[in-house]
Amino acid sequence: MTAQGLIFDLDGTLVDSLPGIADSLNRALGNLRLPLHSFQEVRRFIGNGARVLVTRAAPEGADQTQLERLESEFKADYELTWPGGTVTYPGVTRLLAALRQRGIPLAVLSNKPHPFTTAMVKALFPEVSFAAVLGQRPGIPHKPDPAGALEIAAKLGVAASAGVVIGDSMMDIETARRAGMRAVAVSWGYHDRDALLAALPDALIDAPEELHELLDRSPGGGFPRVHGAA
Repeated sequence: MTAQGLIFDLDGTLVDSLPGIADSLNRALGNLRLPLHSFQEVRRFIGNGARVLVTRAAPEGADQTQLERLESEFKADYELTWPGGTVTYPGVTRLLAALRQRGIPLAVLSNKPHPFTTAMVKALFPEVSFAAVLGQRPGIPHKPDPAGALEIAAKLGVAASAGVVIGDSMMDIETARRAGMRAVAVSWGYHDRDALLAALPDALIDAPEELHELLDRSPGGGFPRVHGAA
């Protein structure tokens, strides 16, 4: 495959941010004297932005005032503490550097608030040149709406059909589908492998280096089904 644009999800794909998110969320919940959650519970809350995160974490029946305060407390804490609870997945930095050497444009599309997204990418991937880095922005629909993916394709100057969305969630697969792009699911993130396969990605990989193999095996433009993707 001649890839003309790879669009990566952030949390659960490029970085493991679960510890930092869970710690900040639990501190915010504790400040409001609300029940706390285990890392495994928070893992299921991640992926749809800060408001959905706190809505899922709040007790049933929480009103909008409580949710707004919880979101504010979470964001204030996370802004100060995320570096201590966020790491890149093994092999990811090496993968990104190699893809850039191949001349493949790279981008990031996340449902994390835009300021956190840009700060995290700048801090953790200082030597990687991304053509675009987009997080959740006010007034712009977030994934699985295709708006962000299509905006990135326009920035890259490529047709949507030349784009590939790479992520760890069914939402990333749906984003690719709605944008008319191909979807590569990664199994090392926050969503179960079987659930990803059931969402019918174009391919599924179990380690970052397998993306090279996938690209190399697809000179004609289509993805071979790998590791059980159906």
